[in-house]
Amino acid sequence: MTSPIKPLGGKRLTKDDIEKLRQSLPKRMDITPEGVTTSCEDSEEAIAPILEDKAPQVEVPLSAEEIRAFQVYASMLRETNKVMNLTAVTDSEGIAMKHFIDSLTLCPYIRREEERAGHKIKLADVGTGAGFPGIPLKISMPEVEVTLLDSLAKRLNFLKSVIDRLGLKGTALVHARAEDGGRDKRYREKFDIATARAVAALPVLAEYCLPFVKVGGVFLAMKGKAEEEISSAERAVTLLGGRIEQVDTFTLPGSDLQRTIIVIRKERPTPAIYPRKAGTPAKSPL
Repeated sequence: MTSPIKPLGGKRLTKDDIEKLRQSLPKRMDITPEGVTTSCEDSEEAIAPILEDKAPQVEVPLSAEEIRAFQVYASMLRETNKVMNLTAVTDSEGIAMKHFIDSLTLCPYIRREEERAGHKIKLADVGTGAGFPGIPLKISMPEVEVTLLDSLAKRLNFLKSVIDRLGLKGTALVHARAEDGGRDKRYREKFDIATARAVAALPVLAEYCLPFVKVGGVFLAMKGKAEEEISSAERAVTLLGGRIEQVDTFTLPGSDLQRTIIVIRKERPTPAIYPRKAGTPAKSPL
C-alpha cells in the first residue's frame, strides 16, 4: 500500500485533502511566450460550454462532432492570427459569441429558403474574411453548398486549410473582389442566397451582393444597429432588383450585442451596369 504523502512540516495528507487540492487547481495551464500563465478559460475547451448553451437559443442545436469542429477552427484561427491579421477577437468567449453564434443566427433563414426552394441551397459568402459566416454555416448545415469569396489570397489559403482539416465537402473558394465576382458569368445570379458580414454601409453591400443572387433568392445582410442604413438603402435595393422583405433586430443570447438581419428578396434581374467597377460602390454609394 502506498503511504500518504508527507508535505514539509510532517502533516499527513488524507485522500480528501488531495482531492480538494486537485479540484482547486485549474484544469490546464498554458505558458505564453512572455511567460504569463493563463487558465483553460482562454483555451478551445472553453468554447464548448458556450456553444452548448447559446446555440440552441438561436435555434441551432449542435452535435458533439460539430462542437469539436468549431474548437479546431478556433485553434487554427488563433494560431494563424499570430502571423496574419484575421481577427481582433481572440478570446474564447469572443470567438464563440461574436464569430460562431453570430454566424449561426442565419441558420433559421436558410432553413426557410430550403423549404421555399425545395432543393439544395447554394450560398455565397461575399467578403468572407476569416470565414464568417460561411464556415460556421457549413459546419452546422453541411447540406448547403457554400462559396467563400474574398479579395485576399492569404485569407483564402487559410480557409483552404480549415476546409481540408474539417473535411467540409461542397465548399468552394473564389479569389476576387465582390464587384468583379458579381460581373463574372460563373457567379452572377447563380446563388439562392448571398450574405455578407462586412462593415460597409447597406447600399454598398447591396451592390456587392445582389448581383450574385438569382431571381427569387435572397440577400441576407448582417448588421449591428441599422435603422438609418435601411432607409437610405431602399433606392439602391430597388435599382438592383430587390425589395426589403424583413428586418429582424435582436441581441445575441446572454449578451448586450445588438444584431440586425435584413432579408432582401431578389425580384428582378440586376441591370447589367451593376455592380460598377471595383472601388466605385464604396466611393459613390447608390
